[in-house]
Amino acid sequence: MTSTMDTSQLGYLAENIAGRYLQSKGYEIIDRNYRRPWGEIDIVARKDGVIVFIEVKANRRLFTSDFRPEVRVNPEKVRKIIKTAALYLKHDLGGKDCEWQVDVISITFDPSAQKAKLNHFKNVAADVS
Repeated sequence: MTSTMDTSQLGYLAENIAGRYLQSKGYEIIDRNYRRPWGEIDIVARKDGVIVFIEVKANRRLFTSDFRPEVRVNPEKVRKIIKTAALYLKHDLGGKDCEWQVDVISITFDPSAQKAKLNHFKNVAADVS
């Protein structure tokens, strides 16, 4: 399954899995792959009036505990997401004052078992200054 995919195909698969997961949890997907020169937001969703900017990270297989997909979302990456989210709120949502947060969805594929493990980390921007 994932062993023959290139990185962009793996990312596309991971984003689709994340999107289906979010919808099953009551999130409304309002945008995907929102790009600006300094960054991209994989999924923009809404739940209970909160706009959620979601970064999706994936690995082909489980490595050591130090190499989980979410580890690649460092404070610098979160700051880029926040900058991109601010622009999205201003231009795409008309500058409406609303509650928002940044989440990370981590997906690890196990090709031998043909399964994926998903972890959802909520409101990760609260820890970044």
